[in-house]
Amino acid sequence: MKQMNIALIAHDKKKDDLIRFVLAYKPIIEKHSLFATGTTGKRISEETGLSVHRFRSGPLGGDQEIGAYIANDKMDLILFFRDPLTAQPHEPDVSALIRLCDVYSVPLATNMGTAEVLVKGLERGDIEWRGVKKERED
Repeated sequence: MKQMNIALIAHDKKKDDLIRFVLAYKPIIEKHSLFATGTTGKRISEETGLSVHRFRSGPLGGDQEIGAYIANDKMDLILFFRDPLTAQPHEPDVSALIRLCDVYSVPLATNMGTAEVLVKGLERGDIEWRGVKKERED
């Protein structure tokens, strides 16, 4: 299994869900490089003991920083636990991040069900095509 760069993002009402998810799949997730927006990254690090590179919080540009990693082919998988029932002040940034995932074919989960499928696929090596793609471009 190749080491992947994984972004972990969660809206306020979904942060607890993301922490529980990361704890449940820690044996898989800990083998990869983790990135997160501000508060989410701090909580993940504190509550799981995992090393997490932290960007700014989402509303202060963290979503855009992750988007820049996507555009520069430095992000392999995004787990973004969104809260569809609460208006987000930075919704245009969220939409731009999702669009970049589509443009650059970066696997994206926006809820726990899809995240589980992606993480189990990650464990099986189903996402290793990301590494092959990078090797061809180098």
